[in-house]
Amino acid sequence: MVTSLTGYPVTAPPLARPVFFQQFWADLTFVHWPVRPEDVADLLPPGTRPDLFDGQTYAGLIPFTMRATAVGTALPVPYFGTFHETNVRLYSIDDAGRHGVVFRSLETARLAVVPVMRATLGVPYTWSRMRIDRSGDHIRYDSQRRWPRRGLRSELMVRIGEVVEPTPLEIWLTARWGAHTRKAGRTWWVPNEHGPWPLRSAEVIGVDDDLMAAAGIEVAGDRLRALFSPGVQARFGRPAKVK
Repeated sequence: MVTSLTGYPVTAPPLARPVFFQQFWADLTFVHWPVRPEDVADLLPPGTRPDLFDGQTYAGLIPFTMRATAVGTALPVPYFGTFHETNVRLYSIDDAGRHGVVFRSLETARLAVVPVMRATLGVPYTWSRMRIDRSGDHIRYDSQRRWPRRGLRSELMVRIGEVVEPTPLEIWLTARWGAHTRKAGRTWWVPNEHGPWPLRSAEVIGVDDDLMAAAGIEVAGDRLRALFSPGVQARFGRPAKVK
């Protein structure tokens, strides 16, 4: 259990080459709620367990735009490389001490992305109609699920504020260097690296979300301070077996 960031990998461990793929995560808002570890333990893949900060774990609702996806570092993926996304995620750790995330759902407007990512990485992408509209310091994210469970909605509007220094908990939530996934009866670790998040405060003007409950997550307390980032460049390594 983490009680401070002493010994925590605040910066990304070196990513073994070659780079599997890379992309830019843009116009991203982090919204988090506390959840009880015992309520979400069964939602994580075998070989992992809820990661804890001061005995508590969290669930995140995170909309953004994916841009400039490339295979390796040089082969861009036209059309399919840029799309809006909203993910619902939990926080995980494995017996090797790797602090990661577990995606419970990932909305995307690119239908072709859904079967590819489900088949290759075991990541639960879903097909949705999505919009992101920005006017000055206001940004609105709107998603409506098409498949599966058609009709699920997620709407979030925030007002972007000043540059902020993240708290230890906010660093713990955002400094995540991989994802735990489940594919072909095995649990996998998909490593990533990126620079420090440039973070600003984000006042939540309105949120109306079906995705958290649809993912089997019951919040257990008040929403944390929301954070906005213009984005980071992320690189991914090859998946490794966990169990």
